[in-house]
Amino acid sequence: MTSFTSRYGNPAIDYQGAHIWSHCRHTATVVTVTGRVVEANVTEVAAHAAHLITAGTPFILDLSGVDEFAPEAVRLLSAVDERCQEVGTDWALVAGDAVSARLKSRDGDLGLPLVGTVAGAEHEFDAAILKRRRLLLPLLSKTA
Repeated sequence: MTSFTSRYGNPAIDYQGAHIWSHCRHTATVVTVTGRVVEANVTEVAAHAAHLITAGTPFILDLSGVDEFAPEAVRLLSAVDERCQEVGTDWALVAGDAVSARLKSRDGDLGLPLVGTVAGAEHEFDAAILKRRRLLLPLLSKTA
């Protein structure tokens, strides 16, 4: 594992060819992975991503820059999904070409929350937050 500065100025971590960095936005925690997610690094990548998932903050896993996504790398998606269910938070997956091809090659439907872009995922989370606020406003304005 080595650390370096990414194109966004955030520290990134290299797990044997998988480059990972995270940043918090007003709507969600975004974890971006680029490079290769293969058998040699999937355990570390999954643990790192799962560690960044917190209750009450939506999570976006951006794999749009992944060049190689081995069959074993699907464990990363399972780990993220399990952790999000465990803490009760919503999540979204931005899949690039390599990830999409791997998911299409699998027989079963994994039921993953796929979105086209990080911005699209943030928009969906924003809309969900606004909807919840609208439902709460009438309750907060009533008096006893």
